[in-house]
Formats: sequence, structure tokens, C-alpha cells
Amino acid sequence: MTLARHGSLSAAAKVLHVSQSTVGRRLNTLEATLAVRLLNRTPDGYVPTLAGAEVRERAERLEAETLALERDVAGRDTRLRGLVRVTCSETMAAHLLAPSFAGLHAMHPDIMIELIPNPRELSLAMREADISIRMRQPEQHDLVVRRIGGIAFGLYATPDYLAKHGGLNVDDGCPGHYLITQMDDNQEMTQSAWLTELAARSLVVLQTSSHEAAVFAAASGGGLACLARFRGDEEARLIQVTVPTEPPSADILLLVHKDNRYTPRIRVVLNHITESIRSLGHKLEPVRASEEGGGAVAVR
Repeated sequence: MTLARHGSLSAAAKVLHVSQSTVGRRLNTLEATLAVRLLNRTPDGYVPTLAGAEVRERAERLEAETLALERDVAGRDTRLRGLVRVTCSETMAAHLLAPSFAGLHAMHPDIMIELIPNPRELSLAMREADISIRMRQPEQHDLVVRRIGGIAFGLYATPDYLAKHGGLNVDDGCPGHYLITQMDDNQEMTQSAWLTELAARSLVVLQTSSHEAAVFAAASGGGLACLARFRGDEEARLIQVTVPTEPPSADILLLVHKDNRYTPRIRVVLNHITESIRSLGHKLEPVRASEEGGGAVAVR
């Protein structure tokens, strides 16, 4: 079922914490036992056959009932100890959450955090994670969603890049410039759409699902990038470019399954994350460049 859900041996092996060959052997054994092919291998990954789809549907119903029972029993655990899995983007994990968890450990040494940086939205219902922090509304059901802050974005480049390529002629679509954008499955999609519309005649030279990769590509002179202000402002090699219309900001959303929200150890981590993010409001949503009167390059 994990292979059908994720589509590749490598992805399934990572989730199951086994080797790819083990996943392949288990599939072969199951198909031999049932005497039917369950998955077909295609250029786009493994896809279920009709028999495989039926097996997956029944298995997922059993899994959902089992996990619901686990959540119900776990919710009655009043101890402030145990594992709490937290998933978010790579940038948020490294720069916002990881530094804050030292304080959490000092207050609750028996709570262990498993921090999972992942651009994919992990399933809280399937216990892939207990808490998720994202910047867009989830597709999953049965979740409690709370806005705990926001992130401002800005346009950045290096002084050398701007000196070489000149100012941004926004009225003409910024010809002669290079863009670094986020890939379509990433939560910064809205900001990338803003950038490609602003600089419609520029050339996209790099797409990435990693915000950190975009930061370092821009800082190396690779082009213009729409970055979170708390990352762009702290990168010494970058300067913020003043533009006529500011890029859209993003909400920081805290997600938890409704069955887990009152579990004491999860509740403690939820509160800690909320307080930590809100305490960084001045950093995450600083005064806009247009309000500061700053900027790095004239816009025609």
C-alpha cells in the first residue's frame, strides 16, 4: 500500500525505513501469494491494477480504523512524555523551529521531537506526522487549522548582478534579467507567479522546490528571486530590490488532527510552536521596503 501511495521504490523505502530491494521483494511475495499483479511499473512510477486498487481501498479502510483507535487511546495519555512528529518546510525547520526546540526540551525533557522537513504535505490522519506547519490550506480532512503568523516576501539579487544587468524595466517586463523561481508543487507558488508576472520578459534559469536553494542561487549572482524577508534580509550578499507592487505575503498555518489536539504532549508542542512563531513576528513580517524608503535599484 505504501508503494502504491508514493509511486516509487525509493519513496516507499524511505517511509518504511527499509531498503528498496526489501520493498520490491515484499511486493513480489504478496503478488505471488495472491496470484495476481497488484502494481504496474510505468515511466511515472508504480500504479495499481484493478486488483491492486481494490486491495489498496480495503487496506486503507483497515488502516484508517486502526489509526483512529490509536489516536483515541493516545488521547487518553496524560503524561508529558513521548514522541511528537513535526513536519514543515526545510527553511522553516532550520531557521525557525529547530532553534526554538532547545527551550522546549529544557522545560519538558521527556518529550522528544522528530522534525521532518518535507515539501510534501504529510498525512496527519495516517500518523506520518502529529503536527504540520504550512503556508497554504490543507487538502486533508478532520484537521484543526490555526493561523499563528505570517511571512513577508521581497525581491532580491546581488549588487554585482544588478550592476551587470541594469535596473528593472517593469513596464516592459524586465527584459535581459534572469529569474529563480519555485516549482509548481511548492508552497511559494504564489510568490513565483507574482515574479513571473512582474518580469514576464525575463528568462527563468532555475526552478527549485527548495527555498534554501533559491536563496543561495540568488546570493551567488544567479538572478532575481522572490524570497522570504527573514532569509533574504539576513543574507549579506543580497540586497532587496524596490518594486512597484510588493509580493504577496503568506500565512503560517498550524495543523493538527482533531483527535490529537488535546493529547497533552502534542498540546505542549502546539503551544510552544505558536509562542515561538509569534515572538518572531518582527522578523517574519518586517516593515515593507516601500515603507522604509529603502531599496537597491531604480525601477523604470
